Amino acid sequence: MATWAIGDIQGCHDELARLLDLIRYDQARDTLWFCGDLVNRGGQSLEVLRLVRSLNAGTVVVLGNHDLSLLAIAERSEQDQAKVNPELRAVLFAPDRSELLDWLRRRPLLHADRELGYMIVHAGLAPRWDVAQAERVAREIENRLRADDYRRLLKQMFGNRPDFWSPKLRGIERLRAGINMFTRLRYCDVRGRIAFAEKGTPGTQRPGLYPWFEVPGQAKRDLRIVCGHWSTLGRFAGLGVYAIDTGCVWGGALTAMRLDVEEPEFVALKSNRPKPVGKDGD
Repeated sequence: MATWAIGDIQGCHDELARLLDLIRYDQARDTLWFCGDLVNRGGQSLEVLRLVRSLNAGTVVVLGNHDLSLLAIAERSEQDQAKVNPELRAVLFAPDRSELLDWLRRRPLLHADRELGYMIVHAGLAPRWDVAQAERVAREIENRLRADDYRRLLKQMFGNRPDFWSPKLRGIERLRAGINMFTRLRYCDVRGRIAFAEKGTPGTQRPGLYPWFEVPGQAKRDLRIVCGHWSTLGRFAGLGVYAIDTGCVWGGALTAMRLDVEEPEFVALKSNRPKPVGKDGD
């Protein structure tokens, strides 16, 4: 019985299938955690959604920014939906579209397992959040995504303001700030303000910015954090953080990390995709 966390798939179905073979995944026995961004750019998003949804009940998927974007696009007019890229159109006009999107919308933003000693999110946590506060914010947003009026949130959740978290925030600004932390965070300043445009490797950012997990005065957390989202960071382990987006869709690799062992084990499947010129991972 094994528990594996898997990095950003982004529509790379064939690589995911090969990686599951490589780690000898047994659906009757093993558990998979996915760190979000199941869809977009790899060309096989529909196949990825169908495969992941078909896995056992213990499978965990946290929402990424691309997953939320797909859900938001699905609320537009049919004419507007027809204008998106062919990969997402395949999902939006699939016969099982409703079942797939409803399943995706009900995925969490954060999953924690205190017995294993790990939690998983897509991008990161606000520097001042401990685990309990992060869980409270995640549940607040998840409840809204699962409520009858979820469409209101999907239509209003995008935007770079506010670019920080404060417990004083209310309404859509509070929800949007939480979503930005969980799904878009890479760099921020000492006050926790997100630098959305910074996507490069550590050391390339503007002065005064830090990787979110290196901000001075970081909250103490009693769980190790698994995350993705930051393909230019690549595989990283330190400061209680394990980043496993190794840029499969960008010609890198798809990485699995085993969690139920004393020291985490990593298995990476090299992608055969060409690396796009002048593209940043997102």
